Amino acid sequence: MQEEYIKRINKALKYIDENLDTQLCLHTISNIAYYSPFHLHRLFKAITNETVNAYITRKRIEKTAIMLVHKKEYTITEIANKYGFNSNSTFSRTFKKIYGQSPSAFRKLNMGNFSNISKVNSNNGKVSFITEEYLCNINNLKNWIKMNAKIEIKEMPKMNLAYVTQIGVNGIDGAFRKMIKWAVPKGLLAQKETNMCRVFYDSFKFTDVDKVRMSIGIISSQKLIVDGEVELTVIEKGKNIVGHFIIEPKEFEKSWESLFIWMNDNGYKKADKHPFEIYHNNFNEHPEKKCIVDFYIPIE
Repeated sequence: MQEEYIKRINKALKYIDENLDTQLCLHTISNIAYYSPFHLHRLFKAITNETVNAYITRKRIEKTAIMLVHKKEYTITEIANKYGFNSNSTFSRTFKKIYGQSPSAFRKLNMGNFSNISKVNSNNGKVSFITEEYLCNINNLKNWIKMNAKIEIKEMPKMNLAYVTQIGVNGIDGAFRKMIKWAVPKGLLAQKETNMCRVFYDSFKFTDVDKVRMSIGIISSQKLIVDGEVELTVIEKGKNIVGHFIIEPKEFEKSWESLFIWMNDNGYKKADKHPFEIYHNNFNEHPEKKCIVDFYIPIE
């Protein structure tokens, strides 16, 4: 029964995330999850630790934050309206509650570059902006990627993904173990075209670490049959920046930041798709405990 609860809430999450710029209706979301509104609220909060309305509001604000950084051609009012905030005062108040500053200050205090945004320890735990200190680190990140990555532009075919949903960084190891336990008896990890994978639906730049939603699973060009808590989706074909790394687990954040800097420096623009990682080894079996991993950034 627990597996069925999770699958239904995952359907609701997917529907909400794909329709944040529309008039989301609780009745429709409830129907998507096959629950009454009352039961949807109760189970949604139990699984995500947020109410449905709080989740929708947070996701909409995070979308506006991304547009404020990357879509300078849009006014603040246009961005607010796109995600259902018809009052500038309501939008500004809600935005400030999440990010600790007004939308105009948020836009003004960054340089319009993904690499110039960094979360730091602050009273509210939200995004804070640093300029000179962080900019001094950019050259280090550029040098890092030159020394530690091979980068190519690659056309990715449509791939199947069997996955479990993971919300927040706590419990990630358990999610990987769960998928390995599911895949090994089926012989999936022994197949050449099948690998472990992690897909990010939120950015650590804009979303708190305990709320970032991920899919952790098995990716393959072959047909996958799922059961239990494991669900099935696809990663659509498309062009990607691919960074090939051999790194320690603690170096993942640095590698992602440097790859996005490379993207910006080389004139590429991220597509409205989700970045993901594909793993090629068990780092515990590596003599230096390193991960052989590819980072994918979908681009236009």
